Amino acid sequence: MRLTVPAPLGKTPTKQMPSIQVFGTEESQSTRGAIRFFRERRIVVSFVDIRKRPMAPAELRRFVDRLGARTLLDETSRAYRDGELAHLRMDDREIAARVQADQRLLRLPLVRFGDDVTAGRAEPAWTAWLKPRAGAARR
Repeated sequence: MRLTVPAPLGKTPTKQMPSIQVFGTEESQSTRGAIRFFRERRIVVSFVDIRKRPMAPAELRRFVDRLGARTLLDETSRAYRDGELAHLRMDDREIAARVQADQRLLRLPLVRFGDDVTAGRAEPAWTAWLKPRAGAARR
């Protein structure tokens, strides 16, 4: 289920920019923090709850290709501890397969802005995304 989170202040127009997608769960404090970060800046966010709609393999592969599978693995999660994964030696391909099979292992939130992606709370990167790009037309 995709949920588009409206910008605050009702009908206030949002900044013209590519869409920002946030993958996470409604229960995740860091996911709620990411959505709040963008809403405070009047940016419309497309939120995907991965418990209701798991990430597509191609979408997950995009994050793995750009960040590396180990970066996506949340080593503090309950699923990581319960699966006793700390005792295993896994390469990136094996980690990616485990994360695809059990998305509770993901470091949340996963945020995508065009071709840029982040895993976990990455406010400095998000702030950099929102700055006007060099050569962009000003109004």
